[in-house]
Order: sequence, then C-alpha cells, then structure tokens
Amino acid sequence: MARFLLVVDFEATCQEKGRIYPQEIIEFPAVLVDAATGRLVSEFRTYVRPRHHPHLTAFCTELTGIQQSQVDGGVELSEALAKHDAWLAAAGVATNRLAVVTWGDWDCKTMLEFECRFKGISKPEYFDRWVNLRIPFESAFGPGQRNLQEAVKEAGLQWVGRLHCGLDDARNTAYLLVDLMRRGVAISITGSLAPKEVEAPPLPKPQPQPQTVGLNLGMGSGGAGAVPCCCFCGVASRCGVMMAPGPMQGRCFYGCGNCTSPFGPMCPFFAWAA
Repeated sequence: MARFLLVVDFEATCQEKGRIYPQEIIEFPAVLVDAATGRLVSEFRTYVRPRHHPHLTAFCTELTGIQQSQVDGGVELSEALAKHDAWLAAAGVATNRLAVVTWGDWDCKTMLEFECRFKGISKPEYFDRWVNLRIPFESAFGPGQRNLQEAVKEAGLQWVGRLHCGLDDARNTAYLLVDLMRRGVAISITGSLAPKEVEAPPLPKPQPQPQTVGLNLGMGSGGAGAVPCCCFCGVASRCGVMMAPGPMQGRCFYGCGNCTSPFGPMCPFFAWAA
C-alpha cells in the first residue's frame, strides 16, 4: 500500500502545427500527497533546458506561460530527475511506498519514457507504474471525454492557477485525487511499463532487396547489400528492414532501434505500426 501519492504533470516543447521532434520536457513539477490524510505535504518544480530545440516557440510560451529565460536557466533532464529524488529523500519518502498519479497516460508512458530512452538517461523505477486518475474519476462520474479542467469543475471544485502551468495542473490533479479518495473511490495502479509476459508476434519477413521510398530520413540507401545505419530519430537500427501494416503498408523501411516487443514502437515515425 502506497504511503504517499506523487502527482506529476510535465510540460514539454511544442509548436502550433504538428508535433515538434524530439519533444522534450521543459517543466518538471510534482506534488506530494499523504495517502492517509489527503494532505498536500510538499511541492517540487524545476525547469528543464531542452537540448534539441533550445528556443521555445511563441505558441509554447503562450500555452504554458514558460519563459525563455526560465528554460535557459534550467537543468538537464538527468539533473532534474536527481533533484527530484533528493527532494523525495529530504521529505522522508521511501520510493517503495510511493505511487505516481497523472491525468492520462502521456506523462509516464510516452513523454518521460521516450525522452529517457532517446537520451540514454536512467529513469527511477517508480515512474514505470502509475495511476491514471481519469479511470477512477470515470468510475465515479461516468465515462466521457473531459480534460482536467472540466473534470475539476464536474467534481464541484474550483480551478486554481493557470491552465497548462505544470505545477498548477499538478496541484489541481492533487485536489481532484483527494476529493475522489474522500468520496471512497478506489485508487489503484492503472498503467505499467513492465514487459508483458506474453509471446511476441512473429516479425514479418524482410524483403530481399528493399528500395527507398522517396523519404530522406537519414537511414541509408536501398537496394541489394544496403546496410541500415540510424533511424531519423538517431537510434541505430537493430532490426534490419521492416514492413509493418499502417498508412504505408507494403513499403520497406530500415527498422528503428526504439522498437522493442515489451514497449512497442517508441519512435514516432513508426508509431503508426502499433
């Protein structure tokens, strides 16, 4: 049984049209909740300096309220994780008595996991399991498409702070979490990155002489004897040539090293193959 609940809500680099790649965390906030009392006992926030897109777009600044000077004075993600662990230790929190809580699966399943894998950063194991608060919320209020702000209002709570400020979003998620606990709603782990104990489906057989498909992705050239190098995300290929169902079914691509059977395709270019 978790003694503490850790509410996180990352903010990341973004642009108005399309996804920026690679997307990087720029605000790392957390709110610590005492599971026994429902009291918010401590808060943490650090800004993170993006490596690949160091200059924020105007859209990102307007959406999140994060200023260029804040990320310029921020730390690398690896240091942010270390500072976060030090904050937990100072609060006397044992990580084996801790459960992470998010609104949705994006923070732990997608954003933090992908960036740590992409940059080769060691991530604390407690981020591999989390409570997606949408699920217990829907068990109490019924299914439906709601964002966090709408859920807070539906629960009869007052929104506090600025929407898309990571720390304010984490605070409001924490208030909603406490409200659900006081209503008697069961809070349990809903998501995990632990490998599933199932047999992976067989990989499709590669074509003997793959041809390029008119996409300049820095993945080498096609033809007989072609040697795969790196995917456009920068990760070395481990799978040779792959053919996967999706919008470009029947085409041949060099496989991305981010694609593994436990986690599925982590590279956004191959995400449609999931």
